[in-house]
Amino acid sequence: MRFFNQSYIRYIHYALVPIILLPFLLTLITGSLFQVAVLTDKVDQYIWLLDLHRGTFGNVNLDFIYPFLNAFGLFFMVVTGFILWLLKFLKMVQKRTTI
Repeated sequence: MRFFNQSYIRYIHYALVPIILLPFLLTLITGSLFQVAVLTDKVDQYIWLLDLHRGTFGNVNLDFIYPFLNAFGLFFMVVTGFILWLLKFLKMVQKRTTI
């Protein structure tokens, strides 16, 4: 039995990508747009972007946990992606050495 089941890791990785990607895109877009607002001296008009960027969604305040969710999501994607790449690389190396 292999230590890492490649099909299971691939399934988990691909299933969670859309869920984890959404907060990243929101953070990226709102942070960039707020920076444009700062550069154009219109911060007061776009302060709501900073609230979204920090994880405040109306009455739902995820301010305290949102950065940790983003960090955990990124870490999870990097680790599972690296494992998938490593398994593929090792399979390719093994195939070359058997020829």
